Amino acid sequence: MNPIENPDHRHFHRIHFAEEATLSSDDNTWSCEIIDLSLKGCLLRFDFPWEENPEKLYTLTLHLSEDAQIKMELTATHVVGNKVGFKCEHIDIDSISELRRLVELNLGNSALLERDLLALFE
Repeated sequence: MNPIENPDHRHFHRIHFAEEATLSSDDNTWSCEIIDLSLKGCLLRFDFPWEENPEKLYTLTLHLSEDAQIKMELTATHVVGNKVGFKCEHIDIDSISELRRLVELNLGNSALLERDLLALFE
């Protein structure tokens, strides 16, 4: 695919996923809304301007069902008011399996998912 066909040069496909989640650190917990999600990170919206330490490690917990959840360790990469971009620093095998399934269902194309997975390991 050449750049004219795909002007978005991201290595990972983001899925728009408006869902409530919880972000926590050692001493705080915040409710947030996931704006979008990828294998490499997420964009979150808070009810207040984000003024927390960007160098801290945070844990995002997204409950998909009673039996399934996604848990990722994140660091902040950029802040614009109450929207914060986070990079995934660590994700366990169960969470990556759930996230993979979620991304695959939303992309509707397993070839795109495989491309994202290859980019993740590069």
